[in-house]
Amino acid sequence: MAERVTIQDIADALGLSRNTVSKAINNTGVLADATREKILMKAVEMGYKQFSYINPEDFRTSLSSEPKAAAGSEEGGIIALLTTCPLGNSHFSSTMLDKVHRELSQAGYSLTMYRISPEELKACRLPVSFSPEKTDGIMCIEVFDFAYSTFLTTLGIPLLFIDGPVPIPGGKLATDMLVMDNRSEIFTFVDKMKKKGRRTFGYIGHTMHCLSFMERFLALQEALRFCELPFNEKYCITGIDPDVDIASGTPYQEYLSKELDKMPELPDVFLCSNDFVAYDLLQACKKKGLQVPRDFYLCGFDDSAESRVTTPTLTTIHIHSQIMGFSAAQLLLTRIKHPYLHYRKVYTETSLICRESTGS
Repeated sequence: MAERVTIQDIADALGLSRNTVSKAINNTGVLADATREKILMKAVEMGYKQFSYINPEDFRTSLSSEPKAAAGSEEGGIIALLTTCPLGNSHFSSTMLDKVHRELSQAGYSLTMYRISPEELKACRLPVSFSPEKTDGIMCIEVFDFAYSTFLTTLGIPLLFIDGPVPIPGGKLATDMLVMDNRSEIFTFVDKMKKKGRRTFGYIGHTMHCLSFMERFLALQEALRFCELPFNEKYCITGIDPDVDIASGTPYQEYLSKELDKMPELPDVFLCSNDFVAYDLLQACKKKGLQVPRDFYLCGFDDSAESRVTTPTLTTIHIHSQIMGFSAAQLLLTRIKHPYLHYRKVYTETSLICRESTGS
């Protein structure tokens, strides 16, 4: 087995001091860009542990591309926020972005939002006003198309997804990702419902919409197995009418109504992929004369403002937007500073909030 490459080995190969090589590899101290690049290139070629997974040719190509303006210059750095839909006050990210903006501002960056049109999404094209050469980093919210997400990873710009697409078989995104904990509090919820005598559970939400929706569906199955309760797909509505947009309100309610009619009976509890799916279910059930919590218990996810004022008030799982905002900014800033780190997926804490829809 070959001996492990050391910093001294790299220094000897280049005729430089060990201290100089250490500065380049650990991104400390002041070095000329040409010297830093030469050291990093040699480290990649020799297979130094921190860079052993990097293809030397890809690294050489990245060095030859036009450099971006460094953060901390008079103009400051620019972070692009890409999204496919409006991020209104009810969206969990609305308060999170305030924290993101503050953290980025303190680091010398400004945040600019770009809306990806359906045409741009389909063609894997950047928004017209987006300038890659002026962009230091990209943050994505509500970007769930796998092909488009893959396209963004090819731009060579530090990238972070907040939630993301459902991975396709054999597919893997070369990017950092920040996700809320979609598992722990679903386990807590199922255990609480079991102690209340509830035995059957269903899931409502388009599982292929995004990673979080899929994780919540899988978490319910795991939690039921852990609590020795049955999982039955006859209580689940995990698809969507191909002619209906899940965000379009009434048509989705009509779709849910038709799917509910196909169920031989209702479960004791429905877990919905988010609060807005839970609202649509409430409206669909109201037209059928069904009532919550009389006919079944109901839980959403997100703890949107509407969850506290709907009738009945909605049991839900709270997303801590401040820690998500802080984590998002730090993940992207460290990726900008250390572009060759291994990719990271970070989960932030969530909390179960019990209200009237589960008899609380």
